[in-house]
Amino acid sequence: MRWIALLLLLLTALPLRGEEVIAGLSQNSVSLTVNFEGSEILIFGAVRRETPLPVDTALDVIIAIEGPPQPVVVWRKERRAGIWVNTQSQDIRAAPSFYAVASTGALAEILSQDADLTHRISPQLAIFEARGTGDASARATFTEALIRVRAAEGLYQEHEGLVDMQRDTLFSTRLTLPKTIVEGRYTARVFLLREGQVIDEFETFINVQKAVLERWLTNLAFEQPFLYGLLALGLALFFGWGASALFRLLQS
Repeated sequence: MRWIALLLLLLTALPLRGEEVIAGLSQNSVSLTVNFEGSEILIFGAVRRETPLPVDTALDVIIAIEGPPQPVVVWRKERRAGIWVNTQSQDIRAAPSFYAVASTGALAEILSQDADLTHRISPQLAIFEARGTGDASARATFTEALIRVRAAEGLYQEHEGLVDMQRDTLFSTRLTLPKTIVEGRYTARVFLLREGQVIDEFETFINVQKAVLERWLTNLAFEQPFLYGLLALGLALFFGWGASALFRLLQS
């Protein structure tokens, strides 16, 4: 395959050091068009080493793609007098607009807690909770609720065992960006682990942006809503008149 040949070339070009992860993406840019239905990203890589392959410890790989962080307010609803109303809220300082993580095994088994705290790999730690006087367990409840909601929307994904590892050297996986993603720079991180600890990390980026026409219309709608309304009205009148004229022409 083409990506395997590319990895072999990189393996011979870089200086040697312990165990090092080298990775690439099938695409580094995604264009949001009117008919955008999502995009699949192939992440592939290899492990380069200068020492013999260790046989006493397992080698694991975790791959994460993170969208631009955004502040979020999470509300708790309760049923009162037969009506669902907002009762409590929690400010989330920064939550990824999209987060997908894939691994060679269960995160709880291949990733230690201290490594997770350091690199913030699991979805729970990728979210920065707002500090407050409330109970920490209560704040964690709101974080879990946010994860559940976004997981149902396809914006938060966990794929344990989805990374394919061959001969402890080559690895690959595919992650899907849904059609509801937002613009911005997405960070793709690849972690190489042994005994629950990260021994090397690779980082690259994916630029997600609207196509030229879509970007122009969006900017016009937000920056000059009056002109945007006139344009929409004019187009509606034009196509309405055109359809009517075509109908009369077909009848004549």
